[in-house]
Amino acid sequence: MKETSQPRRLFGTDGIRGRAGAFPLDPDTVRAIGASVARHIPATGERPRIVTGRDTRESGESIERAFCDGAAGEGAECVSAGVITTPGVAFVTGKFGFDAGVVISASHNPFEDNGIKIFSPDGSKMNGEVERAIEADVHGVPAGGGTTAGVELNGLFHSEYTEAYLDSLKERFATVDLRGIKAVIDCANGAASNLAPGLFEHFGAEVVSLHCAPNGRNINKDCGSLHLEDLQGRVVAENADVGIAFDGDADRALMVDEKGGMVDGDSILWIMSGYLRSVGRLTSSKVIGTVMSNFGLEAAMTRMGIELVRTPVGDKYVLEELLRSGAELGGEQSGHIIFPKRSLVGDGMATALAVLRAITEKGVTLSESADGFERTPQLLVNVRVREKVPFEESADIISAVKEVENELGDTGRLLLRYSGTENLARVMVEGSDQADIENAANRLADVIRETLG
Repeated sequence: MKETSQPRRLFGTDGIRGRAGAFPLDPDTVRAIGASVARHIPATGERPRIVTGRDTRESGESIERAFCDGAAGEGAECVSAGVITTPGVAFVTGKFGFDAGVVISASHNPFEDNGIKIFSPDGSKMNGEVERAIEADVHGVPAGGGTTAGVELNGLFHSEYTEAYLDSLKERFATVDLRGIKAVIDCANGAASNLAPGLFEHFGAEVVSLHCAPNGRNINKDCGSLHLEDLQGRVVAENADVGIAFDGDADRALMVDEKGGMVDGDSILWIMSGYLRSVGRLTSSKVIGTVMSNFGLEAAMTRMGIELVRTPVGDKYVLEELLRSGAELGGEQSGHIIFPKRSLVGDGMATALAVLRAITEKGVTLSESADGFERTPQLLVNVRVREKVPFEESADIISAVKEVENELGDTGRLLLRYSGTENLARVMVEGSDQADIENAANRLADVIRETLG
């Protein structure tokens, strides 16, 4: 491996992430990662069996091939599921007896980026011990490491696996009846593009497809769960009942109500906590959120006798707390929702179907289902930075933080953190007045931009 000044940590909060073609997603490093995965995953047979899948980025197939080359060189059997969602790979891993599932995706990031996520057979992400072993291997392999095994990928879609995954969702939501529901579905030109429209039609919905024509470079571009504007306008124009937006690998979903209003992960947690409680499936009286969860959600749940437990941002932390506490529901504002009794990974299509089941059984609209949750004004500003320098090392940033916190007093809160997957500083300000929090967040963002941008 070439000498590099990169830090030894390769894994962030959501696997390995970076610019495609550059370390750690250059061919040599990806082969070394594949070889290391084959060496360290527990194998149930004579040789490790690995299933891979990818989203629609133009770099996906070459990264998948390099990974499989490295893994096969260490004796692993690699099978490609082609283009499939992240939760689809997690399902296939366990269903078909693989020792690991590997997803080549950068989720909501632009097409220039890509990533590698590794799943255990139970559907959870590979544990930290294996991640550290992979990192040690990668930094110790000489240039040109990995063996080219001439792996043949199985075309764009592998029907055996995608059909089994879709069948599992059809069985799980067999009682859902969406006849009379008109849904606009934005697939972000990503992994759900050839899956989601047909799935929702299976349940009887009238589907209007949006951004379902991936070309390798348009994934997440002005569409999907990060860019709801087009979907919101289309829902209103089509007089639709609901809009659904996935990200590039469809492990998350945001929704739009019949009025064009955004239904984010906090709203989904509110809707689903009420539904699960009504059918006797929220016995813990707990819901797991994150430090980003809106204060209004916590207040609404407290009134309902439900405890909102907060974790650091990242689905891995939400899952850890779900498993520790025995809670039945958790998730993030981004729409990454986990129902641990069903799956240990977020699934955007399952989340949307669960919400639609909740509102159709109750006979209410999506906007009506959010009654009782009054959102506290909140603003999130993302600032691109050169590198993730600890904030406390900048006197200017610390001074600006103290100024904002003094202004907010006891009526609001400030959260400043780095993204776990991108070179972004995230400034979140919550308070009683929208204009005040916008002013505070933008002032602090300007200081960070001047200091680290």
